Amino acid sequence: MLVDLDAFFVSVERVLNPDLNGRPVIVGGDPDGRGVVSCASYEARAYGVHAAMPLKQAARLCPQAVFIHGTFARYREASARFMAILGEFTPLVEPMGLDEAYLDLTGFEPLYGPVRETAMRIKSKVHSDLGVTASIGIGTSKLVAKIASDMKKPDGLVVVAPGEERSFLAPLPIEKMPFAGPKTREALRPLGVKTIGNLAALPLSVLKNRLGSQGEVLHRYARGIDDREVEPPQEAKSISRETTFAKDNLDIAFIKATLRYQSEKVGAELRCGGRRARCVTLKLRYSDFETVSRSRTLKETFSDDQTIYDIGTELLDKVLAQRRCLVRLVGIGVSGMAGDGRQLSMLDASAERKEQLNQAIDKMRQRYGFSSIQRGDTLRLSKLHDE
Repeated sequence: MLVDLDAFFVSVERVLNPDLNGRPVIVGGDPDGRGVVSCASYEARAYGVHAAMPLKQAARLCPQAVFIHGTFARYREASARFMAILGEFTPLVEPMGLDEAYLDLTGFEPLYGPVRETAMRIKSKVHSDLGVTASIGIGTSKLVAKIASDMKKPDGLVVVAPGEERSFLAPLPIEKMPFAGPKTREALRPLGVKTIGNLAALPLSVLKNRLGSQGEVLHRYARGIDDREVEPPQEAKSISRETTFAKDNLDIAFIKATLRYQSEKVGAELRCGGRRARCVTLKLRYSDFETVSRSRTLKETFSDDQTIYDIGTELLDKVLAQRRCLVRLVGIGVSGMAGDGRQLSMLDASAERKEQLNQAIDKMRQRYGFSSIQRGDTLRLSKLHDE
């Protein structure tokens, strides 16, 4: 089963502000800015607006739309509640982003009844608890479930019975096939491939000759054969934050303030999960899109914001010393994860004080919000973040 929340960001905004119901809504930011559409309501999609489209283009296509910057903290909260609902039906849940997830319900029919009834219960609970609708596809594989979930949006439910996979897929346009992007479709065009059925009819040797190993994968998928299992998420191997600036700049104080904020977010997530790290990585993208990444690994593990920030700014200074020009994006991340077990030296009172300070700040932020405590250099960023 693939459960996909319909126009998720917009749906959350409408729960917060019912006046938006029935109106074209675009989440992404200022239509005069250079950002892109994060989510568009179905009313806006009717005008050709879609995700990843430049906001200026979206404004030209649908000038009457309501443009919203977005409240991502609320989206994450709603997503966590959504995943918790799915977890009530099966432990085998594989999130595919904030708003969709695969479920494996094999063997649960004696407990919940026919799978269609289970899908209806999930849809009902998602709507009653979150106020949003979900579209669900059901099949014997991830591929079929994914394609089925897109067939009757919004608030759809499509079930493909065992044995009907190939007949379900055959008449669909090749654009519906996952992993068959524009370049792949262009390569298949001389072979007369317009539908998934056309693709399934081609000999494997022809597809392998044209597309290599990808041809073998598409050959199986076109016949409804997909052996991928639903895999619940593993513990993250890294934690990172990055920010694309509204305007390319070389304001070092502003860039470092952004790094400070990101370091605090990364440190808080580390400590929340009871984890520590050994490596800090800086990511920098210039205005010409050249991207630079630099890392430093420590002998001892850490979880405090200051260590992350100090190493990040050292790496930043070194990168800018090599090339100093307008910056488009900056990010900070940690890796080399370890558990929270560590030994503090009895002579290192400053480390103990740092641990206590971090714990106090984390408790305050958990109770009153992340922005309830800020350092002086991050105050200037308060209007740029949603929490």
